[in-house]
Amino acid sequence: MAKAKRMYGCTECGATFPKWAGQCGECGAWNTLVETLVENTPTAATGRAGWAGDQAQLKTLAEVSIEEIPRFSTASAELDRVLGGGLVDGSVVLIGGDPGIGKSTILLQTLCALAARMPALYVTGEESQQQVAMRARRLALPQDKLKVMTETSIEQIIATARHEKPKVMVIDSIQTIFTEQLQSAPGGVAQVRESTALLVRFAKQTGTAIFLVGHVTKEGSLAGPRVLEHMVDTVLYFEGESDGRLRLLRAVKNRFGAVNELGVFGMTDRGLKEVSNPSAIFLSRAQEEIAGSVVMATWEGTRPMLVEVQALVDDSHLANPRRVTLGLDQNRLAMLLAVLHRHGGIPTHDQDVFLNVVGGVKVLETASDLALMAAVMSSLRNRPLPHGLLVFGEVGLSGEVRPVPSGQERLKEAAKHGFKRAIVPQANAPKEAPPGLEIVAVTRLEQALDALFE
Repeated sequence: MAKAKRMYGCTECGATFPKWAGQCGECGAWNTLVETLVENTPTAATGRAGWAGDQAQLKTLAEVSIEEIPRFSTASAELDRVLGGGLVDGSVVLIGGDPGIGKSTILLQTLCALAARMPALYVTGEESQQQVAMRARRLALPQDKLKVMTETSIEQIIATARHEKPKVMVIDSIQTIFTEQLQSAPGGVAQVRESTALLVRFAKQTGTAIFLVGHVTKEGSLAGPRVLEHMVDTVLYFEGESDGRLRLLRAVKNRFGAVNELGVFGMTDRGLKEVSNPSAIFLSRAQEEIAGSVVMATWEGTRPMLVEVQALVDDSHLANPRRVTLGLDQNRLAMLLAVLHRHGGIPTHDQDVFLNVVGGVKVLETASDLALMAAVMSSLRNRPLPHGLLVFGEVGLSGEVRPVPSGQERLKEAAKHGFKRAIVPQANAPKEAPPGLEIVAVTRLEQALDALFE
């Protein structure tokens, strides 16, 4: 049996030492030595690791089976969408988000629904069994099938899982789990890495699907070592305000589906409820037309979504006017305002500009450029844009309007919600417009501005 040996490795240069020290003896960095495990094997000691064992089996790509990976539904269409169509046997999914955003709630709902069809195990290291039962009772979830365990030792968790043989398992949260082979406290870099490695190995060996809950830092990224995201198969992030009613679940890594897929949920007194038509939620606009408001079509994963972009442009009393964005890239706003001045003849150097995407959605693609500039122009001139207007397109530094991917699907989504007019790039103009939708194709920023206020 191979014996694990404790070593301390430098996170800067990778050098290892038998004892901890405040300063790395190789690179001179301070407080960079973290505990790790090194497995001593006879082959490693003799330097003949490549000679031992049978030769690995090799196949050409043509010989590898490409049958569809079997999936099973989580009983939530939005969660299935983010996972790429369902949960894969043996997959490890990491879910991160701010405290109180709904990570434990959605996993408890999912496991209570799956427990009726397959063995399921909920492992909590932060709450007692009574607290988990109280939440399930408050959410009116079925409680007679799901098994709950309060444990933080990874060896005990895996031993119990091997005995119970669950089909799906939740670890809430990975920062509370520790391995007895290390002396450092739970939540440390070495503890999180080694515990996750053992869980990933267990999932691949037994085919158990595992959900891991991860804490986040104040910057919004997952706490712990960065390697944690590389070890798992799927990484999901909860977005939205904890005191708001909408929760957005975004996939930033997925080995079994599309990345940047978005699932929309509404927080109710009965837990998280999926929102099957998010465009209708984000378009709950005022009845009267208001200056500075325009609707754009963004592409999230595999579906289009209509969101409202609002702008407020006001006289600035500061030497450097403010540029504030919520849900959009602030640097891109500064660039587009320069393009608006150079090619549209509209100066904003003495104006404060505030931009917001309604509903807490983060729009990361460049298709928002034209809608952003339309909202700024509407607010600056105090001229409302009609409710039935849709705008999207990328704007270049020379004032050209560039096409964006999936333009046809965006226009179909707009027509489905009753929009009457759309200002789009020339290359995205369809040969036959959707019924009831007038298409205005533009190639330059000047043409788009003329079409907005004609």
